[in-house]
Amino acid sequence: MSARDPGEVFFPDPFPQPWASDWGEDDEYGLWMALTLGEVRQVFRWIAPGRFLMGSPADEPERDDDEAQHEVTLSRGYWLADTACTQAFWQAVMGENPSEFKDDARNPVENVSWDDVQRFIGELERRVGGLAVRLPSEAEWEYACRAGTTTPFSFGDELTPERVNYDGNVPYAGGAQGLYREKTVAVASLPANAWGLYEMHGNVYEWCADWYGDYANEPQVDPQGPPSGDSRVVRGGSWSSVGGFVHSADRYRFEPGYRYQAVGFRLALGHQPAGR
Repeated sequence: MSARDPGEVFFPDPFPQPWASDWGEDDEYGLWMALTLGEVRQVFRWIAPGRFLMGSPADEPERDDDEAQHEVTLSRGYWLADTACTQAFWQAVMGENPSEFKDDARNPVENVSWDDVQRFIGELERRVGGLAVRLPSEAEWEYACRAGTTTPFSFGDELTPERVNYDGNVPYAGGAQGLYREKTVAVASLPANAWGLYEMHGNVYEWCADWYGDYANEPQVDPQGPPSGDSRVVRGGSWSSVGGFVHSADRYRFEPGYRYQAVGFRLALGHQPAGR
């Protein structure tokens, strides 16, 4: 189940936003805006409101107990970066690069904690007037990752290294072994999902806004996770993850101060909800 309101697809308000360097509505994925900072450009895609089944069905291979399937409605559209934050973008804002894999500035920044990301957001907003950025909620992240699909991956039931950067030595659900790159790859170097979002599976785990906790048993509208906790949610798996850890519903978590060379983030636009 997945539904988007077509009336919202073309009319986010405002569009474009004052800081946008360029924008459009005529490509295969719909509306987009770009933020340019120096020589670095980040595209944001419009994700229309809708309804979907979050989590995984009981018979999905390699699912975990914390993926209880439940209906979620996202009542408001939002803008989501089409890629994870690159090292070039982080460097342009923060003046340094904490990453392990520095062979290409287009690689996603990694080795950044949830707390580090909040400092990045604060500095970015200070530099760009009128810009409001945040991390996506866990529900927003999975909705965008699935892009209207109900299969384990946004591209179907089978996982291959040609689509996802993960540990191909440990395939998904009995699939064939494949390439293990042992590092990140440049963003947008693997195929996008149906909504124009790159590397939602694998490459780097992506921090979400939510504290980690059990899902509710009843349908939810705009869920934001528990009000407090010990660990923040990460989604998507990474270059070092086995096949079962990069499916759409997979959940993991780390303490907010945790840094690792497989953990990065993707920005959403809009003010942080109260109490986050």
